[in-house]
Formats: sequence, structure tokens, C-alpha cells
Amino acid sequence: MSKATTSVPRIDHFFSAVAARLDRWRDLNRAAQTWAASQAGGDTAGLQAACADALAELLPMEDFQAYPGARLLNAIKDRLAGGDALGTARLVQRVSSALMSRSYRSDAGEWETEDDAASAERVMPTALGETTAKPYFEVLFVTPTPPSRWPMQVQQVRKLRRAQDEFVYEPVFVGTFEDAALGVILNTNLEAVVIYDGFPYASAHDVPLLKSVLASKLSVGADDRAPKDYGLKLAEIVKRYRPELDIYLLSDKKPDAIISDPAAVGLRRVFYEVEEPLELHLSILAGVAERYETPFFNNLKKYAQKPVGTFHALPVARGKSIFKSNWIRDMGEFYGANLFLAESSATTGGLDSLLEPTGNIKKAQDAAARAFGADRVFFVTNGTSTSNKMVHQALLTPGDIVIADRNCHKSHHYGMVLAGAQPYYVEAFPMVAYSMYGAVPVRAVKKALLDLKAAGRLDKVKMVTLTNCTFDGHVYDTRRVMEECLAIKPDLVFLWDEAWFGFARFSPLYRPRTAMGARAALKEAFADPAYLERYLAQEKQFGKNLDPKDKRLLEARLIPDPRKAKLRVYQTNSTHKSMSALRQGSMVLVGDEDYLLHEQAFKEAVFTHASTSPNQQLIASLDIARRQMELEGYELVMQAITLAIEIRRAVNTHPLVSKYFKVLTVEEMVPAEFRQSGLKSYIEDGITWLDAARAFREDEFILDPTRLTLVCGTAGYDGTQFKNLLAAEYEIQLNKTSRNSVLLQTNINNTRSDVANLLKVLVEISKEIEERLKSGGEAAQKAFAARVKSLIEDVPDLPNFSCFHDRFRDQPKGTTLEGDMRTAFYMAYDEEGCEHVRLMSPEIDKRLKSGPPLVSAHFVIPYPPGFPIMVPGQLIKADTIEFMRKLDVKEIHGYDATRGLKLISPAKLGGKAAKAKPAAAKPARRRK
Repeated sequence: MSKATTSVPRIDHFFSAVAARLDRWRDLNRAAQTWAASQAGGDTAGLQAACADALAELLPMEDFQAYPGARLLNAIKDRLAGGDALGTARLVQRVSSALMSRSYRSDAGEWETEDDAASAERVMPTALGETTAKPYFEVLFVTPTPPSRWPMQVQQVRKLRRAQDEFVYEPVFVGTFEDAALGVILNTNLEAVVIYDGFPYASAHDVPLLKSVLASKLSVGADDRAPKDYGLKLAEIVKRYRPELDIYLLSDKKPDAIISDPAAVGLRRVFYEVEEPLELHLSILAGVAERYETPFFNNLKKYAQKPVGTFHALPVARGKSIFKSNWIRDMGEFYGANLFLAESSATTGGLDSLLEPTGNIKKAQDAAARAFGADRVFFVTNGTSTSNKMVHQALLTPGDIVIADRNCHKSHHYGMVLAGAQPYYVEAFPMVAYSMYGAVPVRAVKKALLDLKAAGRLDKVKMVTLTNCTFDGHVYDTRRVMEECLAIKPDLVFLWDEAWFGFARFSPLYRPRTAMGARAALKEAFADPAYLERYLAQEKQFGKNLDPKDKRLLEARLIPDPRKAKLRVYQTNSTHKSMSALRQGSMVLVGDEDYLLHEQAFKEAVFTHASTSPNQQLIASLDIARRQMELEGYELVMQAITLAIEIRRAVNTHPLVSKYFKVLTVEEMVPAEFRQSGLKSYIEDGITWLDAARAFREDEFILDPTRLTLVCGTAGYDGTQFKNLLAAEYEIQLNKTSRNSVLLQTNINNTRSDVANLLKVLVEISKEIEERLKSGGEAAQKAFAARVKSLIEDVPDLPNFSCFHDRFRDQPKGTTLEGDMRTAFYMAYDEEGCEHVRLMSPEIDKRLKSGPPLVSAHFVIPYPPGFPIMVPGQLIKADTIEFMRKLDVKEIHGYDATRGLKLISPAKLGGKAAKAKPAAAKPARRRK
């Protein structure tokens, strides 16, 4: 993350390992070129020493990479030691360029020195000669053999290659437990790990941070260097950190003794140590092939090459109506032939049916379930809005209560309307200074459940639905939320909307906080006898049947009875938002132990919402997105995090840009009460990846590093203005704004060039502001200060949900918040039963004071902030009206400014007034 406090960065500061490695090669290349350029005269000893220092800094990290390998590194060392500046510069330049361009993956010549090229010897023999288009990966071999024998073993592995092999891989050898852990962390090219038992534990590298992490997880002293059978323990650690990797164990133990060990569950195959090496080679290729396989996409490509005659209702299929047209040939020229050759409304020929998949779509969905850690996956081709509504309809019946974040995506609100479920809205912590909300504290969810239990309504509660992560980057402790809720009601269903967070599965930092990651951890915990002991101790303290009046429950960290708790977890993700899928590509991930009891209902929900004419390219892109993330997601997510950290540092430390812009820190985005670790920033001096890992492990909420809230109000721009400026003048796109900020997000598509361009643009805008203020004199400066004050200080309070009108409450005299939103929603269809009142009309103020009540007929959703400030059936209070009157946004869904607020008329309400004054209806607190 931030630079190490020592002058030479340690190799276990790997939060940005890939970028750090390339940066060091750039540094070495610059030093070598400078040395070579100075050969015309003068004392070059200092330049040679600088080159040697740069090489020394990068060498430790190279122990865990196949390229450039020992042969090329030794050649560089020899030329450097011999004073050959030109030869050193030439070889370093070639290696550095090969790393940047990744040409070493396909060009065998990149692995050779000039001496090798001049001789008959081939360092990296391939079946295809000089170059190969085969996908390339690396395999980590953990072995007790001495390092002196590793070059010979590398050659033995290379000789196993065959012309018919689908892939090419290079071996990387390490000899200790800690070095194996480092290799798995640092080498993003890895696809498999081969473990030979009998290696020692401790690394010779200086890795204090890694040692402390491993020591906390293992009962092995960091100073223990004796060879032991650490193989299964290493396999367990690797599988937890990078579950996508295939692991092979070679041991002289009896196979049944290995397989009976619970730690063996992550092994793909066990070999007896003297088995034929070719079998291991073939197994490695087969394991990668399984992840590389894209059943639907592969068959779609085959289908596109068939001479198909089409007599179905899809004229664009095969493209004849396009390419033969006198008027729309340019469409075909733009998109190319394959798009149309691969279009069909048929479900035969290997294409399968999305509504009732039994063939290649089913296989593709099963592969996605494996990749995302779910029991089953459903592809959805019309966005996560539809995914959410499918889950709501499948699991909810009229009258069921759903604990829901009031600020969740509108699809959840509409899903509850369609299902007839009653929302019980819980509030996220407010961030008034930036006109946005955070996430819902677990305390608020527990209080809702306990209040419903006290009211005798707990049996009606079916589901908890929360957004993880939120639009602005707040990530829940998903395990804690589910544990504490199941302690109160053990059969709850959890729907985690992870529309923005699908990529998180492929980072060990994020994974435990995903729905499926937390579900896996709870499944393991529930099977542990120690967990039951913890529960029994809790039972002694609070009793078997938790008393909702016991105030201690809100403060205690509750756990459920593992004998009774059910894990019923659903996760939706907008695959297109964070992975390489086409727009509207989405998935529903299912981890529900009772799914088979609801399978037919789920199918009915799919039939209701899924199109009978799904786009074939969308389905194929979901298949492809899964393949990419399983094979290179670890590297891509690491890269996205690295770029985000670079943006944070660049903006907040630039002497000019930081005068007008700022990326909000963890401390500013997450209140201290939810940051048990005390982490304040990702770029603070002295912060390491270990500090971030602790925050991800301990804090109730953490901030996703890839989501950057850039404050632009201090530059005199509101969020919408600044968004439009970036798009119109600089071709920079983003989609989330607030009153005084915009949201930037890095993803797997971004590069360092994007970061450089963004910073260049911010510098240009900052210079323009400086010049404008200087030339405009005092008047311009006063106007600018007033504008900044209006955006930064004069911000409206955020309204909380009030309550539903008594007409829409099952228990009007009760104190719980749930309401029948469906009835109110359909009342709005009766125009004669509704009325419109202009927002600025004195009638609004009169009715707020003395009635009749103002009851919303519609969802009213201003953008920004993008959450419903009114829902059908809600009793409108003064704080909501005040907020709307202060809004200066143009886009407000559900509100017609020419007619005013649409309300359910008092006559339709039966003369009732809402009497309940729930605690949750208090005005929002201001958080600076």
C-alpha cells in the first residue's frame, strides 16, 4: 500500500505486488540505460553501483516468478559485474519490455540470452517453434530438494510438453512453507501448486509481516526449520487464499491416510511420489482446461460456423438482411459477421434454453457455481434488477415481512410490491456532509428483529436484504450480520445485493465479506464442536429464548445455535458492472440448504421475469466472464486495487490538485464506531497490507478501496456539473454523483494510462480555477467562496423513513414499522382516488401542521442521492418536505414538478391517521 518505512521495500509489502515488480524493472532499466549512455567518458563507477543496487532490490521478488528465470538473471549479473554497460542495458531492456508486453508468454526467444540464440540450445523448447498462441501459465512446485537441483528439474518439466497440449506452463520452484505462501501471493500467473512433502517451514527471505500472519494461523514456530510433512497444512492455506488454484500432493504416505484428513478436501489429486511425471503433467493441463472450458460460448462459436437455414422469427440471424441491404450495410460493417452468425432464437444445436437449461447453459451455470462458491447459479440477461425481483418473488408470499435497507436499489422495493411482502425499513448511518448514506449497522437490524419479536410478529419475518457493497463502497461484515440475525431467528433468508461486488470473490482480501464467502465460513464454523460450546456459554448468559426486552442483546455479539440455524443465502451480482460481461449480464447465486423445497417457486419466478428471447451474446459473455475471473481474476482485482490506491495518493498529495479536490479517506467515509481496527486511510505513512487486512477482518464496515469519492464542491462544482464537465470536455465517464462529490471506481478494465489521464485533467481544471480567481480579483474570489460554502456547508439534513400510514399497517396500534406497500402502490392506479399538491404550496405546510395527512402514492427517488425518500403508503413528514425543497437536482423519479406530489386522497385512507411514533423515525443525525 504505502511505501515501506525502510529504504528498501520488503517483498511482503505485496498489496501492489505486480505493479511494484514492474516499477522495479523500470528503475533497473533506467539505471542501466543511464550507465550505458555515459560510456563515452568520465567515471562510471557510481552509475554501475546504482545499477547494481537497483538489481539487488528486485532480485528477491524474482525468486517467485518463472520469467526471466535464473539463466537470464545470471546473465545480467555477469554483465554487470564485468562492467559491460551496453550488454547489461540491452539485456535489461529486453527483459523489461517482455514483462511489460507479456511477450514472454508466447515468444520462446524472450527466454534466451544472445549467447543462447547464437547456439543450437533452446532454453524454452515448445512444440510450435519460435512462437506459440497457446495460453500460458505457471505452476508452483514446493519441494524439499536442494536449490542446486532445481534447474535440472525445470528442464525435466519442460521436456514433458507435447504438440497436442492445449496450454504451455513454466515451473517455479520453492523449498519452504513460507516461500510457497509468498509464491501464491506474489505470482499472479499461477494456476496450480504441486506439493512434495518433506520441506522445511521458514523462509530465508526477510518477511516479518508474512511470518506474523502465518504464525497466527499455524501451530508452528517461525524459527522451526526442520523438514516436516507440512503438505496438507500448506494445501489448506493455499485453498483459503486462492481457492481457484488446483493443488496436487505428492507423498509417500498411504493414500487413505491422506484422504481421510479434513485438510485434503482442497486437493485435486494425490500422487504417490514415484508416479509417472507425465500423469502429473496431464493432470495439471486437465485442471486448467476445466476452468478454461466455456460450454455455451464454445458451442455458440461452433453454431456460427454451421450452414444454418433460418425460418424462425429473427431476421438478423445469419446477417443476410443486413449485409445485402442497400441502407444498413454499415451496421454489419461496424459489428462484423460473427455477431449475426451467432444469433438465433432456437434452443437446439447446442444453444440450450435459458428458461429450462439442460445442456450447455446448464453446464456454464454449474461452472459459475464452482467459481463463485455457490451451490447453483442462474444466468440473467436483463440485469440485476430482474435478479432481485426473481429472488423476492420466489421466496416471499403476501404478508411476509422483509427487513430492508431503505436505501436499497429500487428493484427490491418493486420486488416486495410484486410479492406482496411488507418492508420493515432500517436506516443506514447518514453522511449528511456529502448528501449520501452509508450502510445499516447490525445493531439496527437486530433491534428491528427484537422489536418484532416483542410484538409477536417475528414469525412473519422471512428475509433480510442488504446491499453489499453500497454504491459508495461500504462493505458489510456479512458473517457477523448473518450470525447475529440467525441467533434471533434461525431460519431467516438473506438476500445480499452484490451488484457492484461480484469481482470480490477473486480477492482474498474481499472474499470473506461476500455473501458466499461468509456462508462458507459459517458452514465450517457450525460443524466445529467449539462453536457449539461458545453457543452454550451464551445460552447460560442470555437464556435459551432471547428476551427482546433484555437491553444487553443489542450490545452483545450474538451467535446462533449451530444445531438449529439454517444457511439460506442468496447473492445477486451485476456481472457486467465488475467483470467482462456485456451490459445487463447478471447472476443469481444460491447457497440455500432448503432450496429444493422452493425449487418450483424459483422456476416460476424465472418464468415470470426472464425473457423468452434472451440474447445469445449476453449468455456467452457471462460464460466468458466466469472463465476470465477463475483464471486471472486474482491479478485483475489486485491491479484494480493498486490503481485506486495510486489515485488516492496522487490526488490527495498533489500540491495544486489537493487545493480543490480530495478523495475521501476511510476515516471520512466510515465513522469511528464502526472501525474497530482504527484504520483511517489506505495511504497513510507506515500503513501496510497487514493493517488493511486487520480492518477487513475486524471492522463492522470497511471501505472498498476501488470506490473513490472525489469531493468537487471545494472546486465550486456540484456533482452533476463536474460529471458533465468531465464527459463533455475531457471524455472521462462516471455515473454516480452527490451534491458535492462524484464517485470514481477502478475496475479490471482500467490501466495506469487511465490514472495518468485523470490526474492530468484534474491538474488542468485546477490551473483553470487558479487563473480565473487570479484574473477575476476579489469579486471572483468572493463568489467562488460563496459557491463552495453553499455546496460544502449549506447542505440539507437527510430524511429518515417515517412510517406507513395506519391504513397500510396490519396493527395500527403497534409500534413496529412494517407496512402493506403493495395496496398503497395499486391505489395510485386510481387517479380519482389520488390528488396532486405542489411542493411549494402553502397547503403542504398547513397539512403537515393540522392535517389531513400527506401520504405518498408513488416512489419518489431523486438522483442524486438515488434512494427513495418516499414510498407508496408512507406518511410524509416535515423533514422529507424540507429535503425536497432544498434539492437542486433535475432528475426526480416519481415526481412531476408541474403537477406536484402525487398523494393518496384522505377519502381513500378512511379518515385514519398514523399514530405510531417508532424510534426509527427520528430525524437523521448530521455526520460531518
